[in-house]
Amino acid sequence: MKRSIFLLALLLSSVLTQLWAKPPKFEWKQATANGYTYKYVANDPMQTRFYTLKNGLTVILSPNKKEPRIRTLIAVRAGSNTDPATNTGLAHYLEHLLFKGTDKIGSLDWAKEKPLLDQIDALYEKYNKTTDPDKRAEIYREIDKVSGEAAKFAIANEYDKTMKNMGGVGTNAHTSVEETVYEEDIPSNAIDRFLTLQAERFRKPIFRIFHTELEAVYEEKNRTLDEDPRKILYASLSGVFPTHNYGQQTTIGTIEHLKNPSLVEIRNYYNKYYVANNMAFIFAGDFNPDEVVKKIDQKFGFLTNKPVPEYKPLPEKPLLDETVKEVWGPSAESVRINFRMPGELDVKSSVLLTLCDEILSNAQAGLIDLNLNKAQKIQSGGSSNYRFKDYSVEFLFGTPKQGQSLEEVKNLLMAQLDKLKKGEFEEWLIKAIVANYKLNALRNLENNDDRAIRLSDIFIRNKGLLWADEVAKLDAMGLVSKQQVVDFAKKHFSAGYVVVYKRQGEDKSAQKVQKPTITPVAVNKDAQSPLFQEINQMPLTPIAPAWMDYQKDFQRDQIKGAELFYVQNKDDEQYRLSMRFEMGTWSNKLLPLAAQYLQLASTDKYTADQFSQELFKTATAYNFTPGQEFTTLTLSGLQEHLGAGLALVEELIRNCKADEQVWNNLKARLLKSRKDAKSNKNAIRAAVRSYAQYGAKNPFNHVLSDADLNALKAEDLVNLLKDLFNHKHQIIYYGPKTLAEIKPLLEKAHALPTSFKANPAKVNYAKITQDKPQVLFANYDMVQTEIDWIRNTEIYNPQLAPTLNVFNNYFGAGGFSCLVVQTLRESKALAYATQAYYAPPGKKDERYTMQAYIQTQADKFKEAVEGMNELLNELPESEVFLTSAKTSIKNGIETDRTKGDDIVFSYLAAQLRGVDHDDRKHTYEKASSIAYHDLKAFHAANISNKAYTLCVLGSDKRLKMEDLKAYGEVKSMSLEELFGY
Repeated sequence: MKRSIFLLALLLSSVLTQLWAKPPKFEWKQATANGYTYKYVANDPMQTRFYTLKNGLTVILSPNKKEPRIRTLIAVRAGSNTDPATNTGLAHYLEHLLFKGTDKIGSLDWAKEKPLLDQIDALYEKYNKTTDPDKRAEIYREIDKVSGEAAKFAIANEYDKTMKNMGGVGTNAHTSVEETVYEEDIPSNAIDRFLTLQAERFRKPIFRIFHTELEAVYEEKNRTLDEDPRKILYASLSGVFPTHNYGQQTTIGTIEHLKNPSLVEIRNYYNKYYVANNMAFIFAGDFNPDEVVKKIDQKFGFLTNKPVPEYKPLPEKPLLDETVKEVWGPSAESVRINFRMPGELDVKSSVLLTLCDEILSNAQAGLIDLNLNKAQKIQSGGSSNYRFKDYSVEFLFGTPKQGQSLEEVKNLLMAQLDKLKKGEFEEWLIKAIVANYKLNALRNLENNDDRAIRLSDIFIRNKGLLWADEVAKLDAMGLVSKQQVVDFAKKHFSAGYVVVYKRQGEDKSAQKVQKPTITPVAVNKDAQSPLFQEINQMPLTPIAPAWMDYQKDFQRDQIKGAELFYVQNKDDEQYRLSMRFEMGTWSNKLLPLAAQYLQLASTDKYTADQFSQELFKTATAYNFTPGQEFTTLTLSGLQEHLGAGLALVEELIRNCKADEQVWNNLKARLLKSRKDAKSNKNAIRAAVRSYAQYGAKNPFNHVLSDADLNALKAEDLVNLLKDLFNHKHQIIYYGPKTLAEIKPLLEKAHALPTSFKANPAKVNYAKITQDKPQVLFANYDMVQTEIDWIRNTEIYNPQLAPTLNVFNNYFGAGGFSCLVVQTLRESKALAYATQAYYAPPGKKDERYTMQAYIQTQADKFKEAVEGMNELLNELPESEVFLTSAKTSIKNGIETDRTKGDDIVFSYLAAQLRGVDHDDRKHTYEKASSIAYHDLKAFHAANISNKAYTLCVLGSDKRLKMEDLKAYGEVKSMSLEELFGY
């Protein structure tokens, strides 16, 4: 098996080399170590090894010693494409159920639980075959009853608790069209525990506590019905793929299929696709690959190898003309133009598609960026793509200015596509795109997530056989000529495409998954299976924490009165230069407007387009980011370009010109953006939360009125920008130069005044006291309802950190194995998403805020509020959860590594809290001694039986006002008072 796959890879690579000149330095090689043969690609910067075990299981390992953690992905080549047409959403259901345990983990008494689960299986099959509504309701009542009995023998979330106890974070999974991937991030000393748990997970998965998990999927489906971007996606794919399952089966499934799940079909799907030769174990991080592959082989030899039915659709017929689709919803209008492209198995096309996409839009110097965004011909626009195995989709998107039609935006976008097809772009743009990609690739090497995701994608698409071509892709991009790009564009951006117009208005097609009646089930939160205890007792090699030392980890100096912080990059040639000004929007409301004007500004030396192009040529990025109390200017790139990049930014800020036409066009777009924000669900929720925390005048609505905005002149913004460097600021450098080398460079390039100007006085927003229950209601056309609880409490106390961190992890911010999630999601099936935490302030003289959140169906509003209120008023006791919380916190601190200029920003943040040291150490030393009575006292003093402000975002057509009034005086919020304009 190993040999045949290797020969196939060489053959395929050879064929592709003939089609596309792959540099010979990236060739497949083979080696053997510790008794295991593996493939690798010469000069692969990720040093990836590809193993195929005797049973056909793929193991992909990419060592990275930057921190003592490992990103793990278990990838399965099965997704919604392979769902049975009669059971769509099945792969996604299965993903949820593979967190429920086996006969050995997650069960109190398997002998008693099994017959009840068998009975539930049979009841669901009967339910699916029954059409009479009354009989279905009767069967479901029986399912609910038997499920309650079965749950008495189940241990909810024992998988998650086991992961948390070994220091795992980010426990999750996702399902897409061609894949299901199980995601973890573990300490490097937890490999044995992790592999033991995963081997058990896939040995014999048991689908327990199914009907409450089914309700979580219902909630997830209802969430998608409220998401206009999801509607655009589904309409796009269904139009581009009228026969392929990319467009004909959604990952989450149809409402009809969701309402009629079959555990038998789910189990059949697992047995068909979850086999060794269809799965890959992917590790990226701190480990010895020779040891890890042997351990994986020992643990997963039981996985079987059998033929897997590939999804082989008939080829799609060419799209010959324009297809128009419309979707409706409350958010701002937009248009998307979709083109079907060759899939990722076509290496040459993949490279050319990347270049076409970047020439169209790269956020700096693409055709859409310059000709439409900087020229302010539309509100905003760009291009992007979806990459799949069989086909890909390239799409252009845009939003209209005030008074502009979607059809006009569409025509402007198509005009940029015509420029691409005619070759109306500079040859240097291709080289600049390659330079930027190479820099991004260098950055991504530092990140285990990026490594693992790339490897998972390559396995899903081609089982890793095209990794050599993937590694060679950057070099291949550099060999592409302008004519090749033009020829590709002419061929594939043809007359056939799908336009999706997102209109603003009521979605009359909106449905919802109706909630069934579910009796809360037992979760046995303190129970432990023997295997749980066995895994937790497996030895761990200690990992010592790495504390930041603010006296040694960076150097400090002065440049003409400006404080300079220095950290050397000893790994590569990247730099990052930041200037931090102690003034933000609270000091001057014009700062964010000036930052946006700067993107469009010219000088006598450069036009706005030329400025973007010059930066892009050297792969230099800059960001000017005004925050509430600080403004940060950041440049990043390769050290060799720092001088040129800094000179460009200095030229722009010091010499930008006031152009009233540019400003008037920007002003019109800003007014449109403000209008659009009022139809954005997330913006409205943020506004209500800010109102609850700070009152009517708050940080969210600290903006200019429309009248004040209209009265502004370009000169007002230019004067502010030109004066920027006259205000005191800190300079933070992270890069390969020594301090002695970088200081004179900065002194020469960054001219400073003999004395700094005083910063303007700032507005200070104080958190208000919630002295009585109140409900703030914002009406929004949506299927679900989102509820936030807000209560401001005491002034910051650094000594509270250990208790606070343990409490948050225990109560509502500790993933699936915390009280809030287990109670409201797992037991009561009230939500897909819920959390609660005691949030510390960023400054020593500010107050903590207790926050809680749940997203639920409108008809569950009362149950959801009551469920959260119970937890806020009475803290349940669980020794298992408490031990898990403390262990998780300590493991996280032991493996956390703060690097580069993050150390400086950590120090600056600590200063604001009145702390002069790494305060994680206090939590680490005290966490183990915290007991339940400590959390109980903390909860009673700060959280229990207190007045809260409920922030409710939902539809007044689905919610009953009398239900809201039960929880306090109701104030219906107008958009004007929320947004301040």
